[in-house]
Amino acid sequence: MELLSVNVGKPRQNPWKGLGTTGTTGIDKRPVDGPVAVTAPGPKGTGAVGLAGDRVYDLDHHGGSDQAVYAYAREDLDGWEAELGRPLPGGSFGENLTTLGVDVNGALIGERWRIGPQVLLEVSSARIPCSTFQGWLQREGWIKRFTQAALPGAYLRVIEPGEIRAGDPVEIVHRPDHDVTVAVLFRAATLEPELLPKLLVVDALPEEDQAWVRRRLSA
Repeated sequence: MELLSVNVGKPRQNPWKGLGTTGTTGIDKRPVDGPVAVTAPGPKGTGAVGLAGDRVYDLDHHGGSDQAVYAYAREDLDGWEAELGRPLPGGSFGENLTTLGVDVNGALIGERWRIGPQVLLEVSSARIPCSTFQGWLQREGWIKRFTQAALPGAYLRVIEPGEIRAGDPVEIVHRPDHDVTVAVLFRAATLEPELLPKLLVVDALPEEDQAWVRRRLSA
């Protein structure tokens, strides 16, 4: 298992009216050479994320320690390349880490990854598609299609900071004692709400998500 690329985004104006939203976005992430510092960014609301040189601009929905790093599998990008009919280099889905050989969507919430000799990350949640993502790909109906596929990629929190770089090995060093994967969490949050009770046993689920699950189940 390997880290193929480390990707960060420079701010740009989002012009995708109709397909996306206006304003500034950091979804356009590009691979960088050399080591990149990884730290826990603190609470959501500042735009800070886990990788040096990166940030987010939708402060209500992105950033903070529970969404410090976003990972997507090269294998899933390859599948989308075939469907979309265009190349998707590392970072194309706004991911910070493009992995090879890692079952990102099959990762358990609370699973821990050692990347390189220093950094330890913990799988925390699943990416939910938004209009900016749809606009970035310039694809009508993309939110619906991405949701149907249930290949969301994983958000991770930083447990041990340090530096990472492309080519670093990825090792799964801990798997919790439950069966709630990134894909199961995503399906529960979108098209299969009958799965929501399964999420109640997941201690590593962000507090914000736990509160949302309890509200949904009590409604």
